[in-house]
Amino acid sequence: MTLAFPNPSRSFDEARNAVLFFGHDGLFEIRFFVEAAALAISGTALPMSGMSEAKCLSAFDAVRTSILEVAREAYSHGRRNYYTLTAADFP
Repeated sequence: MTLAFPNPSRSFDEARNAVLFFGHDGLFEIRFFVEAAALAISGTALPMSGMSEAKCLSAFDAVRTSILEVAREAYSHGRRNYYTLTAADFP
């Protein structure tokens, strides 16, 4: 099976300061977290300071396609239950 993202929902995880979204590989659900710091430098021109939940979700939506590509790449290097995508994962 390959990793797919059939569910477009995402949420903000305050404890991790990251946006959570899910991928699926067959019956397996894989959690992905994108750190707020990664969203701040992902081409959305949002400053690191003041990254509120709404700003993080908006930044995620603006670059969703790129985030999903990075998530697929991370997943291809080893299959785990969850991944945390950081600024270092984005070109």
